[in-house]
Amino acid sequence: MDAPQTFGSILDAVEVILRDMPVVFPVHPRTRTNLSSGAVGVRVGQMAGLRLTEPLGYLDFLRLMSSASVVLTDSGGIQDETTILKVPCLTLRDNAEHPVTVTCGSNQIVGRDRRRILAAYRDAIHPNGRRFQTPPLWDGQAARRIVDVLIQKE
Repeated sequence: MDAPQTFGSILDAVEVILRDMPVVFPVHPRTRTNLSSGAVGVRVGQMAGLRLTEPLGYLDFLRLMSSASVVLTDSGGIQDETTILKVPCLTLRDNAEHPVTVTCGSNQIVGRDRRRILAAYRDAIHPNGRRFQTPPLWDGQAARRIVDVLIQKE
């Protein structure tokens, strides 16, 4: 989000999304500094329906994500959390730390191109009956499996 042109392209997509729903944007301190000066900050300040918040605590952020229609992020951890929460995720980068989130259908890698973001957004909010799957072994039973392996090694 440090490059105004890149951020501007994302904002182009957000402006369209704002026609459908409000957008909550927990702002990283470095991003807030970037927004405090320049045309991008003025633009963000004029976007009706865009709610800027301070960074949220983990539980508050999980609650926000769990009630979202779709999440746009550049964070790898959020890709995983939205998968477990069964909330569609659009990743504003060119890769995923856990590609299984893409293959199971919960996460789409869209980069920072306005057209790709909007196409994936429309697909996420109108899935036409498609559902994504939880990846294998993402069932909350890792501790039990680890204990089983440790017991077998004794």
